[in-house]
Amino acid sequence: MSNYPLTEVPAQPTPPRIAEVSRNTAETRIRVTVNLDGTGKSRLSTGIGFFDHMLDQIARHGLIDLDIEADGDLHIDGHHTVEDVGITLGQAVHQAVGDKKGIRRYGHAYVPLDEALSRVVVDFSGRPGLVMDVPFKSGMIGAFDTQLTHEFFQGFVNHAFVTLHIDNLKGDNAHHQAETVFKAFARALRSALEIDPRTVGTIPSTKGSL
Repeated sequence: MSNYPLTEVPAQPTPPRIAEVSRNTAETRIRVTVNLDGTGKSRLSTGIGFFDHMLDQIARHGLIDLDIEADGDLHIDGHHTVEDVGITLGQAVHQAVGDKKGIRRYGHAYVPLDEALSRVVVDFSGRPGLVMDVPFKSGMIGAFDTQLTHEFFQGFVNHAFVTLHIDNLKGDNAHHQAETVFKAFARALRSALEIDPRTVGTIPSTKGSL
């Protein structure tokens, strides 16, 4: 056995994974700031109370600091606001994650809430794709149209360039169904975006890029 002590290789510093993106159209004005290495703090103002509640789940359970301000045409309905927040959040996450060196890339989570259970799997593949099976038991949760859940995640994957599979496996209460979906999404994101100390500085793909 060698008498020489092992030399510890110092950890390579990771640049801050922070981004701010604004999106202004004739229908909405959105500003999103993300810190992928945060503590779960959030400041949310979309004008749709239940949607703010779901975005807070992403921040809290994903340990992502999230600041979102949205001013949309809610006098029509919530469609443009929810979709455009998804788009802008996707752009911000894509910008903040950078070249994806060192990330685990894949993440998955199962989350229960009483009778409801959802599974979310994410791959920071560089290829946008959404497969979603959530048979909501109600069309509305407060002022939130449950159909807009799909629009939010479609906007997100198209601009974060991720593959996302969402399945609500059980559930009789729409609030519980939605909350398990957003919490599982947050947990899957947290896992996929985590820096793997064994692969710091390398891109998790045989292609050499994502």
